Amino acid sequence: MRQLLAIILAAALWLQLAPSASAAGVAGLVPCSESPAYLAKSKTFLNTTSDPQSGQNRAARYADALCGPEGYPHLIVDGRLDHAGDFLIPSLLFLYIAGWIGWAGRSYLIAIKSDKDPELKEVIIDVPLAIGKMIAASAWPATALAEFTSGKLIVKDVPTSPR
Repeated sequence: MRQLLAIILAAALWLQLAPSASAAGVAGLVPCSESPAYLAKSKTFLNTTSDPQSGQNRAARYADALCGPEGYPHLIVDGRLDHAGDFLIPSLLFLYIAGWIGWAGRSYLIAIKSDKDPELKEVIIDVPLAIGKMIAASAWPATALAEFTSGKLIVKDVPTSPR
């Protein structure tokens, strides 16, 4: 019986029988073209730049967005890909760069671990080695996946303090 209910629920969600949610009307968001505060602000767009065409373009571009009661457009992040350039792409780029920096640091620490004085190389960075690790770390997603599948990424025996 539980499996049947789970299958029905999965089918209903897959076929999108549940009504889709809309951000319009939620938390006071309305289309910017209908917001009195936005319409008042859009008139000032023309006076904020030296090029009036720029202000008109900005006002027209934001007219389709959802505005709050203060008249500013709000970014709504949901499952649709029409706002991928607004949120999805920058967030994936941030994760890639953060992973790149972390992987380069991890690779550098692993490389200097076998050196005669690794603590000194943590304070006084070996620049040629660090640059090489930064360049190699640009492919960190593939390297991380390869290390994960081979079992090298996760340490099995972690020493613990006797206290």
